[in-house]
Amino acid sequence: MTLRIVLSILLGWMSFFAFAEEAEVSQEEQEYLSWAKDIWDSLDRQTGEIKLPEAGAVLNVPENFYYLGPQDAEKVLVDVWGNPPGQLSLGMLFPEGMTPFDGDSWAVTINYEEDGYVSDEDADEIDYEELLDEMKADAKATNKARKEAGYDTIEIIGWAAPPYYDSVEKKLHWAKEIQFGSDENHTLNYNIRVLGRKGVLVLNFIAGMNQKQTIDSNISTVLALASFDEGSQYSDFDPEIDKVAAYGLGALVAGKVIAKTGILAAALLFLKKFGVFILVGIGAIFKSLFSRKKSDD
Repeated sequence: MTLRIVLSILLGWMSFFAFAEEAEVSQEEQEYLSWAKDIWDSLDRQTGEIKLPEAGAVLNVPENFYYLGPQDAEKVLVDVWGNPPGQLSLGMLFPEGMTPFDGDSWAVTINYEEDGYVSDEDADEIDYEELLDEMKADAKATNKARKEAGYDTIEIIGWAAPPYYDSVEKKLHWAKEIQFGSDENHTLNYNIRVLGRKGVLVLNFIAGMNQKQTIDSNISTVLALASFDEGSQYSDFDPEIDKVAAYGLGALVAGKVIAKTGILAAALLFLKKFGVFILVGIGAIFKSLFSRKKSDD
């Protein structure tokens, strides 16, 4: 992040208590905002070459993004956005100048699945509409367990962007429109799969449907920043010694969904631990504290 942005963030936090007093923020809300500040300050935001030894891959993160490592990503996904624990990601990407606490924030989660070499021989034969129906049924089947665990149900509305496979770069991407619970603001779940010699690099966008245009404009950047190391690339596959995955491209499209619950829901998750609830507009306070950097950028 630029020095200008860092300074503006610091100035924002320095004026927090004066602003909180003016807005008559409750003690519980101050505790939540303090908790959020501690999390933000603890995040190690990185750019440049990021090695992913677990995947035999590398990310070349440009200045208009920042990378969070696995522990920081877990913090955001579980503590801030309210996902079930144990996501076991290789990290996350955020656009530069945006925090996980921003109401309009979006991000990319990074995982690696080492199930073997995924053949792309059936790339032109997959019926993605039939696959969509199967995914809808699978999501519905998980909802009872999700409700019992205290999480929102999931409904897959349909394709936000149909699957597309680049047979040269060996990259598959698509987008689903998803509804969590009764939330009228649907989630955009944009997915990228980078095929390698021994497995697949998994990059999933987490955003709202109203951010699709923004995500579309960033797809090419994210597609370009991820690659496998020499020796781990798709073309390095050796049928004599390498394992072949038990599934093809179609199976890559069906996977678990990660949600961004938003500022208000995240605040409730935190405040419920203390047995209290929000009394005033905490979202407006966050907008002031975390978005000062944007107006000064």
